Amino acid sequence: MKIGIMGAGALGGYFGARLQQAGNDVWYVARGAHLAAMRTSGLTVHSPKGDLALERVQATDDPAEVGQVDVVLFMVKNRDVESAGAQIAPMLGPDTVVVTCQNGVTAWERLAAVIGPERVVPGVARIPGEITSPGVITHTAALDILIFGEAGGGTSDRCRALHDALAAAGTTPQLSETILHELWSKFCGQAALASITTLTGLDIGPLRDTPESARLFRDAIEEVIRVGKAAVPDLPDDLLEKNWKFIGSILPPHMHASMLDDLRNGKPLENDWLSGDVVRLGRKHGIATPIHWAFFAALKPLADRLEAAGRG
Repeated sequence: MKIGIMGAGALGGYFGARLQQAGNDVWYVARGAHLAAMRTSGLTVHSPKGDLALERVQATDDPAEVGQVDVVLFMVKNRDVESAGAQIAPMLGPDTVVVTCQNGVTAWERLAAVIGPERVVPGVARIPGEITSPGVITHTAALDILIFGEAGGGTSDRCRALHDALAAAGTTPQLSETILHELWSKFCGQAALASITTLTGLDIGPLRDTPESARLFRDAIEEVIRVGKAAVPDLPDDLLEKNWKFIGSILPPHMHASMLDDLRNGKPLENDWLSGDVVRLGRKHGIATPIHWAFFAALKPLADRLEAAGRG
């Protein structure tokens, strides 16, 4: 397959490297020092699932150089969804599928408004990792799950083809016939995880091991679930238990949200699309969200400062 990685950061770079090693024609769209390093030295991945050192990669900052592809793994930050959606036009052929992988529950709809809903397949990524230096990605736990499926429900030949390519590359793809359930299931835990780790500057270990912060963590998840059930009424009833099991026993204690890494690195925060979207969607559906309002409001000055610095 010819695959374009739009936003080849830690997430996109990891999946792209695995797919390239498996023999796919992979193009990486990136920027800055990370792009420069990939052009000169290739791409390195350190991972508990096996290290990779790709000496040559096809890396660019211009989607027109890539041309039409079979699949775009759309892995930009939430703040860039609309602008990056417009930029990928040269990569879109008549049958190109674009898989969204952003945090939150609104990115796929926002992208669909730019490129057309028929092209968009919503996805959910569960993989911890970061760019530890330009051209070097560190995958910090043996989780590399990418869940995706048709927005209207069910699967399709195009989803099955991508699933097979990802599986052959040694990653952990999962086809979902109810992808909106998967989006909300992750969002319930991710919105809480992102805000509480960013506000405290702590990994999840001490947060889940301290009774008071563990209670806040669970209550924050439950608040998102109430909003989710208003937005998608057939959401399953076990979301709290599944999320708390994932956070409480599956994720390693050193895990924290990528938003905390962004704060530490002086990058813009995704506050608007995590706790911010909980608050907005809560208002839309008449659900009170006092915990996430407090999270959103407390992070807002930091988010505004970093956004302004990014524009400057």
